[in-house]
Order: sequence, then structure tokens, then C-alpha cells
Amino acid sequence: MIDTLISSKTRIKLLLKFFLNPASKSYLRGLEAEFGESSNAIRIELNRFEDAGLLESKVEGNKKIFGANITHPLFRPIQKFIHSYIGIDHLVENIILRLGEIHCVYLTGDLAKGKESDIIDLIIVGDEIDKVYLTQLTNKAESFLQRKIRQVNYSIAEWNSQESLSIDELLLIYRR
Repeated sequence: MIDTLISSKTRIKLLLKFFLNPASKSYLRGLEAEFGESSNAIRIELNRFEDAGLLESKVEGNKKIFGANITHPLFRPIQKFIHSYIGIDHLVENIILRLGEIHCVYLTGDLAKGKESDIIDLIIVGDEIDKVYLTQLTNKAESFLQRKIRQVNYSIAEWNSQESLSIDELLLIYRR
């Protein structure tokens, strides 16, 4: 759907990279390797976004590091659009809010890094989660979103004792 509105595949990848997770930062050569596209095509789009004020940059050593300008007036609307495209808004409305005692939900995996993926990886933290009901809701959401949803569930106590996950790998999408 998004590719009918935005014809540049590079532009779509940059929107996902920087607006899905505003903490994402990258430089030209890193994006070239990640996207598998020419540096020239990426440079053109980065410059357009920077000229429009949607991206900010800073020089670190010999690299120009780009990131989303979260103070731009269009940041939130674009981010909301990207969340709708991925289906995060649908997940929150149709799964998370219906489960009851959910403490927080994190997006992880490729999407949390701003990379396109057909899989939505979630970490759901809460007590007394009805796993049968969660499976039913997940199956419905998968058919609607046309994406596979994988989730890991933790009780609040289990989550608080969790040490193996880096918070940099997680994108908070819901907190009660």
C-alpha cells in the first residue's frame, strides 16, 4: 500500500528506518550495506529529508550520522502513518488492550531496528495473560496485517529479573 503513495523504495526504507524507531541513527555507508542499494540513491533521499528538516545530522569523525528530527511538526504524523503501515496501531487496539493486565509491550527484531520485515516480533509483559485468547487474537491480526506475529510473554517478575536483553534492541509500543 505505501508503495502506491511513495514511489521511491529508498524513501520508504528511510522512513521505516528513522520514523519507526526515532532512536535509530545511521550513516550513508551503513545504510548502503543495510539496504543493498547504491550510495548515490540513498544520498539523494537523505539530502531531501535533511533539507525538509525531517532528518538531522551530525559529523562524528569522518561519518555524517543521520537521525529523525523529533521536533519537526510532521514527525508525529509521519510516525503514526508508519505505525499504521506496519500494523502497530492495530496490534495495540485489537490484541494488547483486550488482554487485560498487560504492563508493557515491546517491538523487537528487524522492525524495531527500522528494517522492513514480514514478521512482527513482540515481547508482552503482564500477569495472568490468557494465552489461548492471545493466540486467537494473534491469528486474527496476522490475517488482517498479512504479517506473521511472534510473541514472547513474561510475567512482570520475570521481566524485572531479565538481564539478557539490551534495551537498545527494544521499541516500547505500549505501557499501562
